[in-house]
Formats: sequence, C-alpha cells, structure tokens
Amino acid sequence: MKRLVMFAAVCALAAPVYAQNVATVNGKPITQKQLDQFVSLLVSQGAQDSPQLREQVKQEMIGRTVAVQAAEKAGIDKRAEVRQEIELARQGILVRALMADQLKNNPVTDAKIQAEYDEIKKDQAGRLEYKLRHILVKEEQAAQDLINDIKANNVSFDAAAKKDSIDTGSGQNGGDLGWGPTSNYVPEFAQAVEGLKKGEMTDKPVKSQFGWHIIQVEDSRPIEFPSLDEVKPQLQEMLRQQQLTDYQQKLMQSANIK
Repeated sequence: MKRLVMFAAVCALAAPVYAQNVATVNGKPITQKQLDQFVSLLVSQGAQDSPQLREQVKQEMIGRTVAVQAAEKAGIDKRAEVRQEIELARQGILVRALMADQLKNNPVTDAKIQAEYDEIKKDQAGRLEYKLRHILVKEEQAAQDLINDIKANNVSFDAAAKKDSIDTGSGQNGGDLGWGPTSNYVPEFAQAVEGLKKGEMTDKPVKSQFGWHIIQVEDSRPIEFPSLDEVKPQLQEMLRQQQLTDYQQKLMQSANIK
C-alpha cells in the first residue's frame, strides 16, 4: 500500500513535466514554451491566436525538427557554407533585435514629430508651386523654331505640344504637367521655371538629359503645406530611420576598427 501511495505521488509530480511537451520527435521534445513563443511571434506579425493556428504551428515545428534531424544526421550542419549561412542569419537576427531595442528605449515622441514638422514647414514657407506646360524635342534648333512660331502666333502652344512633343504623356494633353513644386523636376528645368513669371514662356530652349524643353508657366501659387495629421506617419518613420542611422554611426565611431 505504501508503495502504491509513493508511486501515485511520483506520477503526480511527473505529470506537469510531461504536459510541458507538445510532441517528441525521435526523442527530442518540443516544449509548450517553444510552441507559445512561435505563436507569439506570429501574433506579433498579425496572426490571430486560435486552436487551429496552434495546431498548424505544432505540425510546422514537428516537420522542421524532422528535417533538421535528417540534415544533422547527414552532416550538412558541418559544411562550411552552411555554417556561414547560419552565422549570417544569427547576425541578422541580433542586429534587428538591437535596433528594435534602440527604438523601444528611445521612442519617437509626439513632441519630436511636432518639432520636425514645424522645422520643415518653416523651410517651405514662401515657396511656390507652378502650373506648367512643356514641349520636349530632340534637337535645339527644332525647339527654337517652335518657340519662334508660338511667339509669332503661327501655332498655339497646345497644338505644337500635341504635334511635336516627344513626351507623349504630357504632349497629348497640350504639354500640361499640372501643378507641382520645382523640386519635382531636374535642376536645369527647375531653374528655368523659377526664372519665369505667370504667363511667360522660355525665350531659349532648355537642355536636360531628356532633350530640349520649351517651358510655359501658366500660373503659380504658394505651396499648401499638409496638416500634421496627414504627414505624421511619414514623419515618424523618417525620424525612426534617422535615429537608427545615427545610432549605427555612433557604434561605428566608438568601435576599434583597424
């Protein structure tokens, strides 16, 4: 009777240990903790925790364990190229975790976002956006001839663009480029636009990497700066990336590299 009591006590103590394993593959246990960690990772990536997900994860872990055991039995884990890949993967995981910790410990606050927004808005103050038309041709003389014809009212800008512009996207719309800041364009084009007033057209063709441009400014207006709510996600991500870049540079500067 005493032995039976002792045996029952041993079984009672052992039960939780066995319960911690969700499966055993060729003697190698897959623990409940490992399963929970895998599920937590998937949930952090947007999955919904459920019995079905847990069963899928369990089968995935069993399948991986079987495959890993076969690879180790074949000595694949000893190959130099495989060991290098494993080390690179390890490094990648550590770097990502390090950067995640950096952002967690130094969050981009609303105050930082507001300060960045105010600074950018200040820099943009007084800047203009333009409503433009252009005609793009391959040769300078062809562009100059078109300028002369338009100025002499021999042809309208709209008709010349539709007939002669090699920029088919805008050409079919009479050269219309819509509204935009000069930062949308290559430097030579932008400089020419900023030298024109409303209603003016370039007297000389403007050369760029695309060919020769005839540019007309139809209108201009101050840039309407977006609200903070509109750009907050982009500003937050920009500040996060800048913070990580600064952190990486700081690490490099403090390292003893020979």
